[in-house]
Amino acid sequence: MDTSEIKTVGVVGCGLMGSGIAEVFSKAGYQVRIYEVNPAFLAKGLKTLENSFTRAADKGKITQAEKEEYLGRLTGVEKLGDLADCDLVIEAAVEDMALKTKIFAELDACCKPETLLASNTSSLSITEMAVATHRPGQVFGLHFFNPVPVMPLMEIVSGILTRPETAEMGRGLAEKLGKTAVMVRDRPGFIVNLLLIPYLCDAIRWYDAGLATKEEIDSAMRMGCNHPVGPLALSDLIGLDVVLFIADSLFGEYRESRYAAPPVLRRMVKAGLLGRKVGHGFYEYTK
Repeated sequence: MDTSEIKTVGVVGCGLMGSGIAEVFSKAGYQVRIYEVNPAFLAKGLKTLENSFTRAADKGKITQAEKEEYLGRLTGVEKLGDLADCDLVIEAAVEDMALKTKIFAELDACCKPETLLASNTSSLSITEMAVATHRPGQVFGLHFFNPVPVMPLMEIVSGILTRPETAEMGRGLAEKLGKTAVMVRDRPGFIVNLLLIPYLCDAIRWYDAGLATKEEIDSAMRMGCNHPVGPLALSDLIGLDVVLFIADSLFGEYRESRYAAPPVLRRMVKAGLLGRKVGHGFYEYTK
């Protein structure tokens, strides 16, 4: 199978990442089926997609005809079996390995033999997901970044059992989506989070120690290192719960102190201060 043979793409999960993945594939001309276990979440995700296309049309970024065309390629489904004849299925569920391996086993059982199975995980093992199937060579990682329609990067992750042609399929898909692909082996955190999380944790740790104010730390990295966003504001954007989860995953694998989550990060997550998505993290946000 090459990229020209992929016509229909399934997406498991219609949250922030799943809906974004569905959007970019729809824009690129693919038929997209979106599965969500909760009908209310599915309806909300589809509405998010409609609103995104409507905003783009209102701003003149796409035509009204293109909006209708993109929406016409999207279909919400409420049974995983409705993805059976998809050429590629991308799992974008929450970062829980037990849940992901269950999804992969179920997809393996219902999808046609040639279907490729991918995960959007940001840090979990592709190999562990692959061995839950009878097609481990056809399982790989397609790690998109948030917000998916805007961020230009995709990490194409090869597990130990991933066939080289499967990974190359990922590279080709990235090109068709207008993304830049980086090829990476199956290591916790891959490239971006492996390097990013220690940096964020250090910033949080030194802020908690009283090195400087959050504004000064962020300004120093923006203006001293030409970063578009400072580390504390970036943590808020990613979600402090996500930063904590990835830090714990990396520490569990490597047992190195640079991956250890600062205690203040764990306490903020327990307090519900998760960042932009709830309106309060290191900074307060108002609509």
